[in-house]
Amino acid sequence: MSLGYLALVLHAHLPFVRHPESDFVLEEEWLFEAITETYIPLLTMFDGLKRDGIDFKMTMSMTPPLVSMLKDPLLQERYDEHLTNLEELTEREIERNEHNGHVKYLAEYYANEFNHTRQVWEDLKGDLVSGFKQYVDSNNLDIITCGATHGYLPLMKMYPEAVWAQLKVAVESHEENFGRAPTGIWLPECAYYEGLERMVADVGLRYFLTDGHGILYARPRPRFGAYAPIYTETGAAAFGRDHESSQQVWSSKVGYPGASEYREFYRDLGWDADYEYIKPYVMPNGQRKNVGIKYHKITGKNLGLSDKDWYDPYWAREKAAEHAGNFMHNRGQQIAGLHGMMQRKPIVVSPYDAELFGHWWYEGPWFIDYLFRKTWFDQDTYEMTHLADYLRENPTQQVCRPSQSSWGYKGFHEYWLNETNAWIYPHLHKAAERMIELARREPADELEWRALNQAARELLLAQSSDWAFIMRTGTMVPYAVRRTRSHLLRFDKLREDITAGKIDSGWLEKVEKIDNIFPNVNYRVYRPL
Repeated sequence: MSLGYLALVLHAHLPFVRHPESDFVLEEEWLFEAITETYIPLLTMFDGLKRDGIDFKMTMSMTPPLVSMLKDPLLQERYDEHLTNLEELTEREIERNEHNGHVKYLAEYYANEFNHTRQVWEDLKGDLVSGFKQYVDSNNLDIITCGATHGYLPLMKMYPEAVWAQLKVAVESHEENFGRAPTGIWLPECAYYEGLERMVADVGLRYFLTDGHGILYARPRPRFGAYAPIYTETGAAAFGRDHESSQQVWSSKVGYPGASEYREFYRDLGWDADYEYIKPYVMPNGQRKNVGIKYHKITGKNLGLSDKDWYDPYWAREKAAEHAGNFMHNRGQQIAGLHGMMQRKPIVVSPYDAELFGHWWYEGPWFIDYLFRKTWFDQDTYEMTHLADYLRENPTQQVCRPSQSSWGYKGFHEYWLNETNAWIYPHLHKAAERMIELARREPADELEWRALNQAARELLLAQSSDWAFIMRTGTMVPYAVRRTRSHLLRFDKLREDITAGKIDSGWLEKVEKIDNIFPNVNYRVYRPL
């Protein structure tokens, strides 16, 4: 009989970076890297666990922009080319390092990995969404949704219609893609404001995730802290993030990914190789970029990139197994201690960005794989669950009002509203106002109907929290600025054309092809509530 539950939650999200208007856009590679390093390794891991009779349970959010891109034929085709390039480069690397023992071993390792990726990709005919869906059907995964375009909801709360549109469009898009309604939602950036739970419940969602302090500072004070969900007055449950287990993985100082045996993310063949040799595999303009083949390990914390030693996947895998064992041990201790105090089964909710596992921390999928296996065979203190199952089995919880919070820096909203990105909000608010106004209209004809729906798409895409986040981090800032501006400008033109009754059908068609997310969106979702 177990003493409690561990709930692993992975948040799979990328902003909508589809650019049919260009042959090459570097940002599309965010998706290709995540497919190769995170999503296919996760599917491989699930497949292995099922094969070995391990009935694993995990919650995963897959955001609407990510699902839309994974299902997009153009991006599937471009990913196929991307993978072909990788396969070709590894073959050349094996030849080039014929007399360079360890590097040849690594090149052969990568060749096997990419061949396996190719195999999975072709078996699924490029449709990774159906690959994940099969595990929802077997109840191993509880796939939940997020805001339609990951909009930062607390900074929209003065326009409830805009918040409602983010939630409603997300739920409808999820139903279209997975054939069932989502049970819960990962609030974008785990950002919650008081009153949001009402809309969450009205849109048909059973639960949402928030940061630990969103639960700890709830009123009345929750009896079990963040180790049990709370019900809001609307009936939707709120789960809080456990900081202890998060830190073990996330922290750059004490977290696992910093171990010296693991692969060094920042040193890549795209920058190391001779220029003429690597030129066919970098950007069309000849600029170097990461190609995804990395031969070095972290080696030591304060070393320069040139001082890194060779990577060895064998020892890295051994380390991942050791870390999984340590994580299991710590969770067992934590849950046993909490059970003694609470006199009921605690639930430890450990949410992470999915792309941490595989992309940033290359060995991350091995770590999760070992964690599931060790949990299944080597201990009986806790069981792993997903959040929908937990609520089914534990329907009685305390009723409280959560507190405003996010999982960002300092726990509130300052990462998404500061001197680097504050300029976007007056424009976003004005556009939301105008969209709510437009939503009152009834279209005169088919063309106006399309224009109104496209205006809704452009506003949703402009609201993505990723753009404000990128402006704050200081990487790829011009791209984030350009995306915010282009969606707002398209929105403004659509609104002016609709209001004047002069819609440019050729231009509209072009924009529909570029920003083709949510094909079935209905602009009326912005009508006053």
